[in-house]
Amino acid sequence: MHQGNLELFLIFLLAAVIAVPLFRRFGLGAVLGYLFAGLLMGPYGLRVVTDPAAVLSFSELGVVMLLFVIGLELSPSRLWIMRRQVFGLGGLQVLVTAALIGGAATAFGLGWQAALVIGIGLSLSSTAVGLQLLAERKELQTGFGRASFAILLFQDLAAIPLLALIPLLDATRVAGGGHSAMPGVLKALGMIALVVVGGRLALRQLFRAVAWTKMAEVFTATSLLVVVGTAWLMQKGGLSMGLGAFLAGLLLADSEFRHELEAQIEPFKGLLLGLFFIAVGMSIDLVRVTAEPWLIAGGVLALMSVKALVLVALGWRPGRLRIREALMLGAVLALGGEFAFVVFGEAFRHGLIDGVLRDRLVAIVGISMGVTPLLVIAVSRWRQEYPEKKQDRAADVIDQESPRVVIAGFGRMGQIVGRMLRAQRIPFTALEHSVEQVELMRRFGTMIYYGDPSRADLLRAAHVERAEAFVLTTDDPETSVRTARLLRRLYPNLKIFARARNRQHAFKLMDLGVEAVIRETFHSSLEMGEQVMQALGLPPDTAHERRERFRTHDEQILREQHLVYDDEAALIASSEQSRRDLEKLFEADETPAKP
Repeated sequence: MHQGNLELFLIFLLAAVIAVPLFRRFGLGAVLGYLFAGLLMGPYGLRVVTDPAAVLSFSELGVVMLLFVIGLELSPSRLWIMRRQVFGLGGLQVLVTAALIGGAATAFGLGWQAALVIGIGLSLSSTAVGLQLLAERKELQTGFGRASFAILLFQDLAAIPLLALIPLLDATRVAGGGHSAMPGVLKALGMIALVVVGGRLALRQLFRAVAWTKMAEVFTATSLLVVVGTAWLMQKGGLSMGLGAFLAGLLLADSEFRHELEAQIEPFKGLLLGLFFIAVGMSIDLVRVTAEPWLIAGGVLALMSVKALVLVALGWRPGRLRIREALMLGAVLALGGEFAFVVFGEAFRHGLIDGVLRDRLVAIVGISMGVTPLLVIAVSRWRQEYPEKKQDRAADVIDQESPRVVIAGFGRMGQIVGRMLRAQRIPFTALEHSVEQVELMRRFGTMIYYGDPSRADLLRAAHVERAEAFVLTTDDPETSVRTARLLRRLYPNLKIFARARNRQHAFKLMDLGVEAVIRETFHSSLEMGEQVMQALGLPPDTAHERRERFRTHDEQILREQHLVYDDEAALIASSEQSRRDLEKLFEADETPAKP
C-alpha cells in the first residue's frame, strides 16, 4: 500500500475510534461522530483530505452493502406481517412528504424531474441514525419505535426504485431534445432481468459449492463477489449499484445461507458506512454554509418542520399512537437520510440538478442529522418533565358468570396455563392490567378482560367466589402480593396458585398461606440441567433421578428459609449449610460401594 494511502487509512481509523465513542458518550450517536470527524478532516477543516469526492465514491460501497443486508432481512413472510404499517403508514409518509416538498421545489422554478427527485430524496429519513437512537434509548419495542421501523423499512424500499429512476429521468430529459430513451430503458430492464433470473438459478448453487470447501475465507470472498458483482452489473446498465446488491440480498433472503452471509458482510458494511459518513462530513461545504447561513438554516428548519408535522399527523391518526408517542416519531424521523446523499449525487451526475443546489441539499441533510439527536433528547426530557396524566380506564364488564379458574396476569405464564385449560374445555376468566396486552390477545381471538386484579370490585365482577382455583401470574411482585392478601381476606377457602419472581417474592406469598408458589424459572432450569447432564454422558434415568433429588432438597430448604428469611445472618448460614448438604448428597453417588 502507498505510504500516503496508509497514513490516510490510519487517520480514518483514529477518527472512528476517537470521535464515535466520544459522541456516543454524550448521547449524540455514532453517525454524528462520523460526520464531525469528516468535517474536521475535510477541505474546510484541517485539510487532511482535499478531495472528498474520491473518498465518497469508494465509500458508497458501504451503502451498497447496507442495501444487500436490507434485502437479506426482507423475507416475504415478514413483509406480509408488517404490511399495514410498512406499506400503509410508510407509503403515506413518503407520498405526502414528497408531494409537499416537490410542490415547493416546483414553485421555486425547478423542473418536474428535479422536483420529483428532491421531493422523494428529502422524504427519506436516516435508517442508521433513527434505528441507532431508538436502540440506544431501548425504545425499539415502543409504539413509536415499531412505527419508526416500519416507515424506515418502506423508505429503504422506496430508495431502490428512486435510484433506478434517476438515469431514466435523465434519459427522458435527453429524449425531449430529440434522442430516444428506449435503448437506455431496455438496457436497464435487461440488467435487472439478468440479475434476478441469473441470481435465482445460480446463487444458491454457488454458495452450496463454496460451503462444501469449508474454507471461511473463500465464503467471505464469494459474499463480497456477489455484492460487488451485482452492483457492477447494475452500474453497467446505467442503474444504481445499490439496486443490484438489494436484489441479490432479496434472492438469498429465504436461503439457508442468509445468516452466514449477514455475519460475513456486517463488519465490512459497518466500516464502509462509517467511512461513508466521514466522507459526507467532508463533503459539506462549510464555505457555502457560512456564505448562506440563513438559507441553509431555513432549509433545515423547513425540512424538519414539514416531515415532523406529517409524521406526527400520520402517527396520531392512521398509526393510532398517543400524541406524545407521535411527537417522538416526528422527532426521530424528521431528519434527512443517508440515501439522500447518494440520490442527489446521482441526480447531479445525470444533470437533473446543478452543483450549487446539490451542495445546499447535502448541507441541509447533513446538518439535520446533527440536529436530530439533540431534538430527540429535548423531546424526551419534555416528556419526562411533563408526564402524561394517566386516564383511568374503567374495568371491562365480565359476562362469564361460572368460571372454574380465574387467571390474573395473561402474560408468558398465564397464556400457557390458559391454553392448557382451553384444550381440556375448562372454562376460565382471564384478567390483565395492561391495555396493550388486552388488545393484542383479543386480536388473536382470546377473550380477556381489562382490570386491576388487586381491586375487590373487579374480583367480585369476575365471580371469584364461584371459582375453584385462582392462578396469580402478574409480572409485578407488589401487585401479586397485594392481590394474594386481598384474596386471602375475601375468599379464605380459595386455592391460590401464584407465580414468584424469586425466593424473596416466594417468601412473602408463603406468608399469606398461598397453596402453591411456583418460581418462574425454577422448573425450566431443572429441565435444562437434566438435559445438560444427559449431554455430559449420564444415563437418562440417572439424570432424572438427580434432578428430582435436587428439586426435593431445594423445596425443603425453601420451607426452612421461609422461617428465617427476615434474618439476613440466619439466611446466609442456611444457604451455606444447604450448599454443603447438597454436595454430600451427590458425593454418595460418586463413591463406589465397598465389596
